[in-house]
Amino acid sequence: MSGRIEAVLVCGGSWHDFDYARVHLLTELAAHPRVRTRVYQDYDCLAALSEAEVLITYTCNAVPSAEQRRALTAFVTGGGRWLALHGTNSAIEPLGADRFATPRRLGELARVLGSRFLGHPPIGPYRVEITEPDHPLVRGLAPFEVTDELYISELHPPLHVLAHTRYVGDAPGFEQGRTTVDEPRPVLYLKESGAGTVCYLTLGHCRGRFDLQDLGVDDLGFVDRGSWEVNGYRTILRRCLDWAVTAEFPDPDG
Repeated sequence: MSGRIEAVLVCGGSWHDFDYARVHLLTELAAHPRVRTRVYQDYDCLAALSEAEVLITYTCNAVPSAEQRRALTAFVTGGGRWLALHGTNSAIEPLGADRFATPRRLGELARVLGSRFLGHPPIGPYRVEITEPDHPLVRGLAPFEVTDELYISELHPPLHVLAHTRYVGDAPGFEQGRTTVDEPRPVLYLKESGAGTVCYLTLGHCRGRFDLQDLGVDDLGFVDRGSWEVNGYRTILRRCLDWAVTAEFPDPDG
């Protein structure tokens, strides 16, 4: 591989500190001198995407239009690499105070992503288990604890799950998301479609004091950095970005 690598970063949406996530993602990408990244807040990036090899998304409730969904699908099936982070698979409709619906607004794109967000229990600690310890994205990592949004999602297999957690119970406030089945819930997985691949990492919640004003909370009163302060998450994120940029899984032992 030689020459410049064209990347697109979409970082925006609702209820998160996208400035924090954006600067940290760009800082990690800056370690790759061949990468040139064009940055957007939503999926109004189709011209740039048509020239890109890499798509990185950190969004929540940023729902692409029908035209944008077709372009995103074509990007992946045509051989593109999509690193989808945190709430990329979400489409959320507030219904009132602390009540949310998660309508099927992603269409067939949910199958390309491999999942569709349904809900999450209150933010709290949970354990991330390594499903496939020999895979380069997680090799050498022990299970680790995070305080984050634990995603309950509708899955679209086949998925190559590399890390997971477990949860049984409610997702208060969400019309969907309650689960009664104790089964692994993917935290990191790969999903192939056509000639391309989506790498999805559900961790990475971050929120500042003033990010919930449209929900009636003028000042949350604290800053939430979640998994961003956990070494296990930062290691996996860095390896995923390495894969997205180079098209090769990094060698943790190299």
